Amino acid sequence: MQRERLIKKYPNRRLYDTQVSRYITVADVRNLVMTGIPIRVLDTANDADITRAILLQIMLEEESGGEPLFTANMLAQIIRFYGGTLQGMFTRYLETSLDLFAKQQQEMTQSWTENPFEAMTRMTQKNVEIWADLQQDFMRAAGFNFGAKRPKKEDDSA
Repeated sequence: MQRERLIKKYPNRRLYDTQVSRYITVADVRNLVMTGIPIRVLDTANDADITRAILLQIMLEEESGGEPLFTANMLAQIIRFYGGTLQGMFTRYLETSLDLFAKQQQEMTQSWTENPFEAMTRMTQKNVEIWADLQQDFMRAAGFNFGAKRPKKEDDSA
């Protein structure tokens, strides 16, 4: 895993990349994120971690131009989770879901050399199992105890 890249935001609103010792733009920060480099942005005025604010700014710029990722309905649903009792669970669920989606996208890209139908079948079966486990964990965290995890099938012993 790559080391976290420290970026400082100065009162003049400029961003400074401490690793390359130069000022960068929000577009440069976006490129770091797109290449998978972990970042942390600190406000030099008070040492506050403003990474989320910068990432939200990037998302807003992305959503404003071109094809948006989020529909108005999706954004409204997300807003409804703020302050609710399930906010923390929703955060973990969404983060786990996005991690899973990214991993599967990577697996799909790597599996194009195989028989595509076999790769899709295998991935679909794996998806069903992972989503069932994830949903059970989510419900258990919400206080609904369904007992032990699903029993593994006989062919899952490997």
